[in-house]
Amino acid sequence: MTAPIPREIPDLPAVRATTPPLLRPPVPATAVLAPSHRPRAAVFRLLTALTAAAGVTLAILRSTPLHALSHFAVQANVLLAVTMFVSASRAWRARRPLSPWLSGAALLYTLVSALAYHLLLAHTTPPFSMTGTPTPPERWHLQWAALQLLHTVAPAAALLDWLCLTPAPRLHLRQATSWLLYPLAYLAFYLARPLVHPSAYLYPFLDPAAHGYRATLANALLLGLAIYALAVLLVALDHTRPTPVRRPL
Repeated sequence: MTAPIPREIPDLPAVRATTPPLLRPPVPATAVLAPSHRPRAAVFRLLTALTAAAGVTLAILRSTPLHALSHFAVQANVLLAVTMFVSASRAWRARRPLSPWLSGAALLYTLVSALAYHLLLAHTTPPFSMTGTPTPPERWHLQWAALQLLHTVAPAAALLDWLCLTPAPRLHLRQATSWLLYPLAYLAFYLARPLVHPSAYLYPFLDPAAHGYRATLANALLLGLAIYALAVLLVALDHTRPTPVRRPL
């Protein structure tokens, strides 16, 4: 014997529709946290921009603008000076931070120029010169100042800004591949430059006249792999380092 079926079924409690956490779209930090006035970051980035600009100015004064701007380190410091100046302005006015793709590229290129100088050029004989000719002893201090600003002080300041003043994580692995486009374009410019402006090659490890094109391209390939490895390392560190704490004034 079965129980009679009720004519009316009582209302069931409404079930709230929930989205699984794994399926929810990620919310960027910039959509949650409003930009704030950061005077310390603004001042430090302005000083970094002025340091990079001073190194570029000394390099141009010690040589010609065309010769000085042909160096990878000078071009990287021009980019660093511009990005740091814009970042300082945005931090001071409480605006959105600069694109991490652009700021990460400036950091990578300055670090590449610093490592290449200290590992490959600083101990060459004769000493590496930004002018392409031996520097007179009475003006060696200007050459030394330009080299240190471009290859030591400005890259160290950019690295400190990234570690201590930049929120994490902002870099992505897909950006590491696009960052290689500029070194490839610079290599093409570097190899074609003597055809337009007759002069010696700027770097002894990339000198087809001395080593031939096969050895030069092999060295360029090794440098490209090293640049990509450094870019991947920066992305990995950006996802493991803690976000700097903003202390109240």
